[in-house]
Amino acid sequence: MRFPDSYPPAERLPLTDRRHGHEIDDPYRWLEDPSDPRTQDWLKAQDRLWRDSAARLPRRASFLARLTELRETGLVTPPAWRGGRRFHLRQSTSQEHPVLCCDDRVVLDPMELDPTGLTTLDDWQPDLEGRRLAYQISRSGDEKADLYVLDVATGSLVDGPIGGCRYSAVAWLPGGEAFYYVRFQQGVFLHRIGSHDADVPVFVGGRISYGVQISPDGRWLTISSGTASGSSLWLADLARRDPADPRPRPVQEGSHARTAGAVACDGRLYLLTDRDAPRRRLCVADPETPTAWRELIPEDKEAVLGAFTLLDGDRLLVSRTRHAVGEIVIHHARTGERLGTVPLPGSGTIASLTSRPEGGPEAWFTYTDAVTPPEIWRYDARTDATTRWSAAPGRVTLPDVRSHHIEYASADGTPIRMVVVAQPSDGGPRPTILSGYGGFGIPLMPGYAADSLAWVEAGGVLAIANLRGGGEEGEAWHRDGMLERKQNVFDDFVAAAEKLIADGWTTPSQLGVWGESNGGLLVGAALTQRPDLFAAVVCSAGLLDMARYHLSGLGPSWTGEYGDPEDPQALAWLLDYSPYHHVRKGTDYPATLFTVSAADTRVDPMHARKMCAALQWATGGDRPILLRHEPDVGHGARAVSRSVGLAADVLAFLSAHTTRSRPPETATRSCPPEAPARPRPPDAG
Repeated sequence: MRFPDSYPPAERLPLTDRRHGHEIDDPYRWLEDPSDPRTQDWLKAQDRLWRDSAARLPRRASFLARLTELRETGLVTPPAWRGGRRFHLRQSTSQEHPVLCCDDRVVLDPMELDPTGLTTLDDWQPDLEGRRLAYQISRSGDEKADLYVLDVATGSLVDGPIGGCRYSAVAWLPGGEAFYYVRFQQGVFLHRIGSHDADVPVFVGGRISYGVQISPDGRWLTISSGTASGSSLWLADLARRDPADPRPRPVQEGSHARTAGAVACDGRLYLLTDRDAPRRRLCVADPETPTAWRELIPEDKEAVLGAFTLLDGDRLLVSRTRHAVGEIVIHHARTGERLGTVPLPGSGTIASLTSRPEGGPEAWFTYTDAVTPPEIWRYDARTDATTRWSAAPGRVTLPDVRSHHIEYASADGTPIRMVVVAQPSDGGPRPTILSGYGGFGIPLMPGYAADSLAWVEAGGVLAIANLRGGGEEGEAWHRDGMLERKQNVFDDFVAAAEKLIADGWTTPSQLGVWGESNGGLLVGAALTQRPDLFAAVVCSAGLLDMARYHLSGLGPSWTGEYGDPEDPQALAWLLDYSPYHHVRKGTDYPATLFTVSAADTRVDPMHARKMCAALQWATGGDRPILLRHEPDVGHGARAVSRSVGLAADVLAFLSAHTTRSRPPETATRSCPPEAPARPRPPDAG
């Protein structure tokens, strides 16, 4: 098979948009329409090309086998306590999806709802008494969830479906006869169980994100709304108002800061905010006077405050991330005084810090690192001891790996941190995967990932760069990589690649990059700005046409992060880096694989289709440009077997094009999940 002679034909249209003084060429706009017969024929041809190329990848079968083993760890999540009942997710090594348990009894199994494995459990929330459960499911990866209610004791369906609930927050009223929920980008609604009347809108606004939460005693309702640039917060006293007309009062309104709040079991309003504190601080207020804040836990200038929970005896646990390593500190809930730290099992990632809503001496959290599958640990304030509450259900043999923490300078001199994971070696450059995200204030944290371990075990190097735009160093770090400063993210990534080469970890002929969603935009920009620096690129579900990203998927909700292409100033900076608009004829581009899912309702697969066609037309070399297309999955959760298959294909592709001593056929002829180790907010790219 010869590239590019074997690429399917794709007509280049002489189509140019003229907007705000810019002439924007868009020769492959016809590929935006998946129902166009030309698009369907082109996709079928691309699929044949990918399958033929994938069959020639020499390590595909071995990666698939090893990934299957490394993914056989299963899953368990921290408990959520309601009315004395304990709810949590659990997944055995043989299950395609996690199941929801109540006191270790399975109450909801997605595979029983749909044996094909295409239905996912997106979210769930028990009522305050633990008798009823609101749960949300979506099908074929579209993330357009329907909400149902079941009786926990009998498993019988009580209510539903309620549509439009994409990862909706749910706040139950006492008694389990009504709850507040969020309709996607519409607002907060009140639903009464069994009612045939229309649900009552209690808080509606523009096309932004919303959240709801209720205090453990059912009295105080908090409502949040926000965008990438800031949030607002309101508080309602349900003891004094009709639940259908709560009339919430503002706690913070129209701010460029982001604040989350909740009334805890001690009756105080706790506020986690980055207002005047880019790395966040914790404040408190009397719910009767919610705008009169008092700082309780000040900002730590070197660590980002992540979560908190309240225990008996006025103990307050606060989790932080210090340069991508988790910690939990004990404070006095009334004075804020630091009392000590929670013993942790290692230097890794802490997540899902929880306790009983009504208070108690115990807290639970998730711990993971590069070689430790997520485990649940319990802290007991009575003994000041931490013990493992539940390990991952499965056990696998793991490779001997080492983590190296590296600091380097970006183009403007900003120090950036990077974690490099590899097996011990006598030295010499090795095939390397560099990954990053750099957006939406989301940090990349160390954690167990089967694809990462399979790559390192096979002799490769994995590097994760903590780029600006992410949340590793707080909100200022995020803002320095968004809107007109987005180029900083790409500069940080390129500098990471140059550092890996300069330090002898790898060479340009052995360096691959992998990013998905917003990370797909990252590798797309790196591909077009520095094609000489990489041997291979994998772009999964990436945004690539930044002049039209706002017209499909969840694009309209991301203008606060990237800028609105309808705004003249924003369009200028978007076009400065938009990968699709920087493809140049005759450039020797790296081997490139686009992976997309037809049911992706976040990032429209049209981005990858157009970019693939453009690169296949433009490339001046013989390295392959390929498209891997799955018809019945989406951007988010999927069955384990589908995730493993995608990751195996990606690793085999990267291995084939970053290994110096390759068989001639694969050296010049060949052409993940959503990769589970790559974080992403529910409504982000």
